[in-house]
Amino acid sequence: MKMKSPVIALVDDDKIFQLTSARMIEALDLSRKILQFSNGEEALQYLKSYAADSDNLPDFIFLDINMPYVDGWMFLADYALIKDSLKKDIQIFMISSSIDQRDILRAQKNSDVRDYIVKPVSPEKFRDLVA
Repeated sequence: MKMKSPVIALVDDDKIFQLTSARMIEALDLSRKILQFSNGEEALQYLKSYAADSDNLPDFIFLDINMPYVDGWMFLADYALIKDSLKKDIQIFMISSSIDQRDILRAQKNSDVRDYIVKPVSPEKFRDLVA
């Protein structure tokens, strides 16, 4: 039985990153559903709304650090409080244009973050992350 393709969430205020990433993910046929949120608050509200519905929860979250209102770090702090109520284990990747070692180390220290990826993200990199 083939695993059904994952749900991917893009959490980034950069519309161009969202558009190009969504097109890339679609072109590579990596996802059956792409969720797009322009800040961490929108993404958290979505996760809370669908906490019991594993079909609609993302398998992967590609999370930007620098966003207005609720940034990536605030999202992770709130995510840690709700993750036990979610009916799915979600893989979170931080994606940022920041090459600041402090950001990279902070992401690596967070047990909810699988990896830190510097933008731009190539099609090969998306394929590797989702594989």
